[in-house]
Amino acid sequence: MYMEIIGIDLGGTNLRAGVVRDGVLQPVVSRPLKARGSRLEVTEQIFGIIDEMIDDDTTAIGIGVPGLVDPVSRILYDVVNIPAINETDLRGILEQRYRLPVKIENDANCFALGEYHFGVAQPYRSVVGLTIGTGLGAGIINNGRLLAGKHGGAGEFGMISYLDKNMEYYVSGRFFEHVYKTQGEIVYRRAVEGDIEASYMYDDFGRHLGEAIKLVLYVLDTECIVIGGALKAAFSFYARSMWETVRGFAFQRSVPELKIAASVLPGSNVLGAAALHLSPRTNSRVNN
Repeated sequence: MYMEIIGIDLGGTNLRAGVVRDGVLQPVVSRPLKARGSRLEVTEQIFGIIDEMIDDDTTAIGIGVPGLVDPVSRILYDVVNIPAINETDLRGILEQRYRLPVKIENDANCFALGEYHFGVAQPYRSVVGLTIGTGLGAGIINNGRLLAGKHGGAGEFGMISYLDKNMEYYVSGRFFEHVYKTQGEIVYRRAVEGDIEASYMYDDFGRHLGEAIKLVLYVLDTECIVIGGALKAAFSFYARSMWETVRGFAFQRSVPELKIAASVLPGSNVLGAAALHLSPRTNSRVNN
């Protein structure tokens, strides 16, 4: 069946959207987002970018948000970076305005769906997408289905206690600030130039990431882990120490068959938002 879906990635600083026609992403449009604006200002910006793209062939709208979505009430919550849309039924607002099916999901879940349908994870049925940026997010595809959890919060591995803090403290872009009192962008530039100290910092980061991946494996025994977010660009700098740590996983049979890769898919979050209409949620009791 012919499908033309508008996919939207609602970020903390930018609003990005694109039309996906039969699985092919058209050019993505990006607009600065008034993340600290009023509810009216934020929703008007969302309306504006949809109005640019919608036409008579549009069949659905999908949106990824940096927060959680209650599977039953559809209310958004814990949207830390865009407080104005907390505790709103954004889906209901959009469905009423555009008279089209709308699905909204956590942005890490959209990233995982984008990789599962269009990216490096296509050959696999069980996938975890790790988004490593300001924080650590995760989207879970289990046997071909998105695993959201009862309250929409499945995959929040970053909140699990680890060492003296939590996993996100050591496995995010802010690791370099927390541990080495420097910025990730500076470390990356130095590593590109061959700086030995920067290489050491990435080795350290890779070991912590390896521990996070072992945690994911103990819980989910997944086939494929895809790295997204700002830290994907530096994958080659920390891959070795990451794999050294992962090889210490207790169940050795799992390791040789495990795929770990950095995302190379342009617009994966936008594609994943559109793919919300291609993949059912695990919560089958909910008519999504």
